[in-house]
Amino acid sequence: MNEPAPTTDRRFSIGWLVGALLAGAIAGGVAGRLASTPAPKPAATVTVIRPTPNVVTAVRDLARLESAEFHVERVLDLRDKQSRFFGLVEAEDALLLVATGTVTAGVDLSKLGDDAVQVDSEKKTAHIRLPKAEILGSKLDNDHTYVHSRSTDVLAKRQESLESRARQEAEKSIVEGARQNGILARAQKNAERTVESLVRSLGYDSVTVESPRPK
Repeated sequence: MNEPAPTTDRRFSIGWLVGALLAGAIAGGVAGRLASTPAPKPAATVTVIRPTPNVVTAVRDLARLESAEFHVERVLDLRDKQSRFFGLVEAEDALLLVATGTVTAGVDLSKLGDDAVQVDSEKKTAHIRLPKAEILGSKLDNDHTYVHSRSTDVLAKRQESLESRARQEAEKSIVEGARQNGILARAQKNAERTVESLVRSLGYDSVTVESPRPK
């Protein structure tokens, strides 16, 4: 008479499913059962596989999903106003900067809560709550960012730091421009689609991915 086949715990922790999935630690489906070799009067066993906290933490540290990138161009008019002759005369040093840059947004999966992923391997269902999208980085394109014009009044002192200040303001400006053009909403939507596709690739038929909408 055959003994019952050993069973495996089908429920996986949040870090093992999503963290290892997005970090590339799992290349295919998860084995559902462990084979055993028949022996005389074998005892039924249960094998439980759980990730250690250290593994989960390491995976979360790498889990940054960049899901949207905007190229933004802004023109900055920066003026340094200077008073002369006890405030009776005002002079200025002015600079017009054409700035081009890239803004990247996405979801930081290291911020996933412990209850953010719920899966049922028997029913093939998964429910994931993502963190909200955020700006992950911005960078000026130095090859296409340039000073269009520079003028210094006769009574004004030329400020050598004016261009570097303009570039700092430009980087803030391209981030604001990307926000105004909906980069966070697009990043959130793309992240949801990416995570859903990855979870479905593990064999889950019903996958729900939700996240807070960026303001």
